[in-house]
Amino acid sequence: MIILQLAIILIASKIAGSLSLRLGQPSVLGKLLIGIILGPSVLKLITETETLAEFSQIGVILLMFIAGLETDVDEFKRTGKASTFVGLGGIIVPLVLGHFAGIILNLTTIQSWFLGLLLSANSVSISVQALKEMNQIKTREGTTILGAAVIDDVVVIIALAFLMSFAGGNVNLTTVILKKVLFFATAILVGWKVVPWFLKKFSSLKVTETVISSALIICFVYAYLAEYTGVAAIIGAYIAGLVISVTNFKNEVFEKIETISYSIFVPVFFTSIGVTAQFSGLTQNLGLIVLLSIIAILTKLIGASIGAKLAGFNWNSSLGIGSAMVSRGEVALIIATIGLESKLLTQDMFAVIVIVILVTTIITPPMMKWFFKSKIQARDLA
Repeated sequence: MIILQLAIILIASKIAGSLSLRLGQPSVLGKLLIGIILGPSVLKLITETETLAEFSQIGVILLMFIAGLETDVDEFKRTGKASTFVGLGGIIVPLVLGHFAGIILNLTTIQSWFLGLLLSANSVSISVQALKEMNQIKTREGTTILGAAVIDDVVVIIALAFLMSFAGGNVNLTTVILKKVLFFATAILVGWKVVPWFLKKFSSLKVTETVISSALIICFVYAYLAEYTGVAAIIGAYIAGLVISVTNFKNEVFEKIETISYSIFVPVFFTSIGVTAQFSGLTQNLGLIVLLSIIAILTKLIGASIGAKLAGFNWNSSLGIGSAMVSRGEVALIIATIGLESKLLTQDMFAVIVIVILVTTIITPPMMKWFFKSKIQARDLA
C-alpha cells in the first residue's frame, strides 16, 4: 500500500539523513543507503511500484527546479567558459577510455562506443543536494557544475542519436538536433516574454496559493517539453527555475516550493534510488562491476577536473567540481535501457551497469565533502 510505504520512507529517510550528518557525511548518502536496506535486496519493506516511481520523478524535477531558483544568473553567465570546459572534459575522457574498456571486454566496435557514451552521461541531482548542504550551490564552483550538467546532457543525447543511427536504430540526427535547438530557443523566449506575464496574471486570481501553483505549472510544462524533445526533464525543470529566479516572485516561490519538496517528494526520490537496486547475480560479475566502477569514477573525476583546472580553478576546487560530476543517476539508466532494447547491451551487462550507476551515485556525496572540505572550513571560520 503506497500510503504505508510513504510513511516508512519518510521516517526512515529523515532518521538516516540525520545519522549521516552526525557521521560527517551529507544526508543524501544516508537516504540512498536506507533505500537499499528498505528495498527488495534486504528488508523487502518497500517495493518498486509505478506510483513510487512517479513520486520519485516529481521529486527529482522539484529538486532541480529549486537548484535553478538558487542559481545566480549573472554568475551563471560568467561561468559559461568553465562550464563548457568541465562538461566537455567530463565527456571526452569517459567516452574514450570507456570505448577502450569495451574493446578489452571483447565487445563490438559499436557496443564499445555505446559503453563509452554511457559512462559519459551525468546527473547532478544528487550533487545538487550535497552542494546545498555544504552551502556551495551559489558559489562559482556550484554554478559551473550546474552549467556543465546542461552541456553534458545535450552533447551526450545528440551523440547517442548519432550512434544509434549507425546502430540501425530509426533515428534522424538532423531531427534530433533541431528538436533540441527548438526547445532551448522556445524556453528562452517564453522565459523572457511569457513567464513574468503569466506569473503576474495567474497570481492575481482570487484563490489561495496562486503564486506557487503558477510556478509549478511552469516547472512541469518545461520538464515535459524538455523530455518530449529529447532533453532530460530535469534540465527543463532547472531552466524553469532559472527563468523564475530573475522575477519578483523568486523568494516566495523558493520558500514554498522547498517546503513542499523536502517534506515528501525529494526524500522519496533519494530513497527510491536505493529501493530499485537489484543485487542478484552480483558475485558472478563482481570483477566486472569493480572494474567498470573504477573506470566510471576516475574518468569522470579526471576529465571534469582537468576541464575545471584549464578554466582557472585551483586543484581543490577542480577536484570538487570533478567529484560532483561523477554520479550518473537517472540519465545513464535511461541510456542503458535504450542500449538493452537495441541489443547494444546484454541482459547481464545491463545488470552490471545498473550496479555501477548505483556505486557512482553513492560515492559522489562523500567525495564532494572531502574535496570541498577546505572551502567549507573557510566558510565556517568567516
